Amino acid sequence: MENAMEFRPCIDLHQGKVKQIVGSSLRDDAPAAVAENFVSSHSPAYYAELYKKDNLTGGHVIMLGQGNEQAAREALGAWHGGLQIGGGITADNAGAWLDAGAAGVIVTSFVFRDGAVDFERLRHLVERIGKDKLILDLSCRIRDGRYYIVTDRWQKFTSVEVNRESLEELAAYCAEFLIHAVDVEGKQAGIDEKLIERMAAFSPVPAVYAGGIRSLADIETVRRVGDGRISFTVGSALDIFGGKLKYENVVRAAK
Repeated sequence: MENAMEFRPCIDLHQGKVKQIVGSSLRDDAPAAVAENFVSSHSPAYYAELYKKDNLTGGHVIMLGQGNEQAAREALGAWHGGLQIGGGITADNAGAWLDAGAAGVIVTSFVFRDGAVDFERLRHLVERIGKDKLILDLSCRIRDGRYYIVTDRWQKFTSVEVNRESLEELAAYCAEFLIHAVDVEGKQAGIDEKLIERMAAFSPVPAVYAGGIRSLADIETVRRVGDGRISFTVGSALDIFGGKLKYENVVRAAK
């Protein structure tokens, strides 16, 4: 895998607003129980324009649940071709999001069924948009000491383990992997070094890690453990999202 470490910024949308939440708290059966770390007074376009100014390509616009389509289109319109889009993406709507300005689409739940990869759906999606526009979100949680991909807003475990075999198989269908360490995501509790090691060792395509980054030292650990090949995203820890880690310092640290 030939890939240099990059900072991939995010615009997480919940109920039409830019927010930072604890991802594992987002549940279909208890929507009011979402744990919010930060709710921004700025528009999605504000963040898109900020990332455009700093030429941070490949950032993630993530729609967390329903009611975020207009906000997502606002972000994509502010930086046409500079951001990826995820959340509820299917073969039927992927093309429309690319037309709206997304550089690529991020997909998880659509390509899983009954706890396994639905390769028919995956192949159909690739036929519709091309593998160069597809980012597979393989966010995972630990069970019995192993990393298993989770779907449906991280609520459902699949039977697919994040290992060499699965990453090599899925890499044939996409341009990139996005992998959240769900157990630490949104908690600023430190990074999952073991997962980063697995990503660097096993992924044949560029891969982006998310979860628990809270300091410049954590970013240097991602660089070291990931052999300088694993990109990363930071959310709640950034000062632009109410945290203490200065956004401009993170931009510089990734160069």
